[in-house]
Amino acid sequence: MLRDNVLLQVILLILIDIYIYTSIHRTTRKFTPALRNTVRIAMWGMTVLAISAVVWYSMYEPYYRALSIRQWILITVMVIYASKLLTVFIIFIDDIQINTRRLIAYLKKRSGKRIPGKPITRSEFFDKVAIAAGALPFASMVTGIISGATDYRVIRKTVYLPKLPKSFDGIRIGQFSDTHAGTFFNKTAVRGGIEMLLKEKADVIFFTGDLVNYQTDEVDDYINIFNKVRAPLGVFSTTGNHDYGNYRKWSSEAAKTRNFKDMVTAHELMNYDLLMNEHRFLIQGGEKIAIIGIENWGMGPPHRFPKYGKLAQAYNGTEDAAVRLLLSHDPSHWDAQVRPEFSDVDLMFAGHTHGAQMGVEFGDFRWSPSQYIYKQWAGLYQEGDQYLYVNRGFGCIGYPGRIGMPPELTVIELKRG
Repeated sequence: MLRDNVLLQVILLILIDIYIYTSIHRTTRKFTPALRNTVRIAMWGMTVLAISAVVWYSMYEPYYRALSIRQWILITVMVIYASKLLTVFIIFIDDIQINTRRLIAYLKKRSGKRIPGKPITRSEFFDKVAIAAGALPFASMVTGIISGATDYRVIRKTVYLPKLPKSFDGIRIGQFSDTHAGTFFNKTAVRGGIEMLLKEKADVIFFTGDLVNYQTDEVDDYINIFNKVRAPLGVFSTTGNHDYGNYRKWSSEAAKTRNFKDMVTAHELMNYDLLMNEHRFLIQGGEKIAIIGIENWGMGPPHRFPKYGKLAQAYNGTEDAAVRLLLSHDPSHWDAQVRPEFSDVDLMFAGHTHGAQMGVEFGDFRWSPSQYIYKQWAGLYQEGDQYLYVNRGFGCIGYPGRIGMPPELTVIELKRG
C-alpha cells in the first residue's frame, strides 16, 4: 500500500464497502435484529481496522520502525480487501445485467410498448452469492495463516546418477529453504518442523537461502532452533536474495554491510557451512563428490534479484569429482547459466519460488500462480543428464500463510543408474 495519497486510499476503501453494504443490507433484512446488527458491525469493524492500518502506515517510516508491524499492516489490508474485491466483482456483474435490462425496458417504454412484470431489481440470489464468494477466500486466507503456514510436509524423491560413486550409492540429502524468519509467529511449530527434518536422518543437509526477510536480527530468536539441524556429513548453506538487506532502507552503507556480516555470523552460530562462491568435497571410501555453493544469482531487475553468484569461481577445482551438487537459491539460474555453461553439474538444489504459497496439487496435476513466472517452480526437473530440485520453502514472505501449497522438507536419495 503506497504511503502517498492516503486520503484517496481511504475514500476508495470506504466506497468499496458502501457498494458491498447494499447487498449485505438486503440479505440481512430477514435476520433477527441481534444477528443483523452483528453482521453489519463485523463488516464495518473490518473496514475501520483496514483504514486504521492504512493511516498508521502513512504516519511512520516502516523501513526504520517495526518491520514486522509493517508486514502485518499490509497483510491485514490484503486479506480483508482481496476477499471483498471478489464480492464487488460479482455484484458488478449483476448490476451490468440489471442496468442492461433497465435500458431495454426504458427504450421499449419510449417506443410506446407495454412492459409487463415487476420492477427490475438486484436479485437476492446474487446478493447471497456475492457475499458467500467474498467469505470463502477470506476464510481460506485466515486458515492459511493459522494452520497452513506450519503444515510441514516431507517430500521424498530418488534421483539416479550414472556417475555416482559406489560409496555414495543411497546417500540421503535433506533440504530446507526460505525460512524467512521475520514472518514466524509460532515458535513451537517451527521447532516441530525442524524435528520432522531430523527424524528423516539424512546423511547431509542443505539450506538454500533466504534465512530472513529484511534484516539479519529477525533470526536471532530462532538460532537455537535452527542450530539443532545436524547430519553426519555436515550441513551446508547458501544465501538468497533476501539475505543481503536489499529490501529496506539503511541509515548508511556501513549499516547494510554490518547487517550482512551478521548474516555470515548467524550461519556460523547455527553451525552451517556457508558456501559463498566456493566448494567442498564429501569423501567416502576413497571416492568423492563435490558440493558447490554460490551466492544469490537470479534473473530479473538487479536491485531485486542480484547476481552475486560466481559459479565459475565456485566450480574451479571440482574437475576431478565424480558428481557435482550445486546449491543456488534461484531456479532461474539453471536455464540461464548452469545448463548452457556447466553441463557436468549433475543436480542443482534451489528454493525461492515458495510455489507462490498458493496452489493445487492432486496426483500428477499441479497448478500455482508461480508457474506463470518461473518455468521450474516446485519439485524435480530433468533435462538430459542434469537435474534440478526446487523446494517449496519452509516459511512465508508477504502473506504469512499457505493455501494448498504447504511448507516443504525435502529428502532426495541418490542412486547409481
